[in-house]
Amino acid sequence: MAMQLREIIQQAKFQKVAVGHFNISDLVGLNAIFTAAFSLKLPVIIGVSEGEGAFIGVRQAAALVRSIRDEYNYPIFINADHTHSLEKIKEAVEAGFDEVLFDAGQKSLEENIALTKEVVAYVKKYNETYGVDVLVEGELGYIGGGSVILDRIPEGVSIKKEDLTKPEDAKRFVQETGVDLLAPAVGNIHGMFADVPDPNLDIERIVEIREVVQVPLVLHGASGNTAEDIKKAIASGASIVHVNTELRVAWKRGLDLALLSHSKEIAPYKLFPEMVHEVNRVVVEKLKIFNNL
Repeated sequence: MAMQLREIIQQAKFQKVAVGHFNISDLVGLNAIFTAAFSLKLPVIIGVSEGEGAFIGVRQAAALVRSIRDEYNYPIFINADHTHSLEKIKEAVEAGFDEVLFDAGQKSLEENIALTKEVVAYVKKYNETYGVDVLVEGELGYIGGGSVILDRIPEGVSIKKEDLTKPEDAKRFVQETGVDLLAPAVGNIHGMFADVPDPNLDIERIVEIREVVQVPLVLHGASGNTAEDIKKAIASGASIVHVNTELRVAWKRGLDLALLSHSKEIAPYKLFPEMVHEVNRVVVEKLKIFNNL
């Protein structure tokens, strides 16, 4: 594989497109995401949260992604998504993850900086020792805690302009922690509403943050946002876009369809193709939006 994740993100930043980041809980998701990216010849990041990693296995998830990368010589990477402790960061880094997101977004700015600095110091030392390039992403601001269907804005989520990540805080955070990537709160939320689009992103705030930090920006919680809003966010500085809830909805829809059309089937692998198809369809759609295709 010619390019590393850092180079691919920088290229996306320069081209004003975004690398798609999609979470998995099983082989159905991994199969669907990889085949979607492969069909479009686009790089992709697989996300595994602490909960997803506990189910799949952290080392097992890393080995699965690495096996695809090696077999196809393909730019597919894996990120430890929303990791909340140095212990869990170490587990992911030592398992062979390409990126780790340390999430102390609910903490005060001072505590977030102190904890994130500790993570960055560990990862940089690991990179130097083993000759690898694991990226560290930091999160500044609270955007919710789960990929679920919402009926209201979760308590504490930064939606109001005065609660969004402030450019001056973003600048300080990046300078003092040394993170490679920054995920700010810009009106985005984890989860999505069932029947209406999520609230609009604050594109102006993305531009303001981009202008004062040198690292690429990451947009979390893009399930439920309109294609127009996501394209504006990417044009304004988001170089990675995360989607999870819409994949979970598609997974469930595929399962329901499979059980309805094959009511007597008991072999799991014969039910999976409809699930793969539904998730694949969403990933293709998102990757086209992220890359102006």
